[in-house]
Amino acid sequence: MKSYSVRCIFRWSTRADQKLKYLYEERITLWHARSLSQAIKKAEKEARKYIKGSDDEYIGLAQAYELFTPIDANGVEVFSLLRESNLKPKEYLDKLFDTGHERAT
Repeated sequence: MKSYSVRCIFRWSTRADQKLKYLYEERITLWHARSLSQAIKKAEKEARKYIKGSDDEYIGLAQAYELFTPIDANGVEVFSLLRESNLKPKEYLDKLFDTGHERAT
């Protein structure tokens, strides 16, 4: 098995202290998997559990990276960033994560 980090993007339900229309979370978790696609499948399954029972939404972007050094962790969150925006989910993804200028393999 190899180690991967997977970034998933969520739209949170509206919060009282929010200044802009939407609140998004960029969240990175670590996974052991046989392939990049299997790591993404595991992360997306966990993403659906992460928001279960809330009004939050996994907005369907998962990007993975194979780590050079194996990590003994599975499903561990290692990074989270919340960002407010007036952009709708698709526009938000297109502007910040899927611009067409990425160098992904």
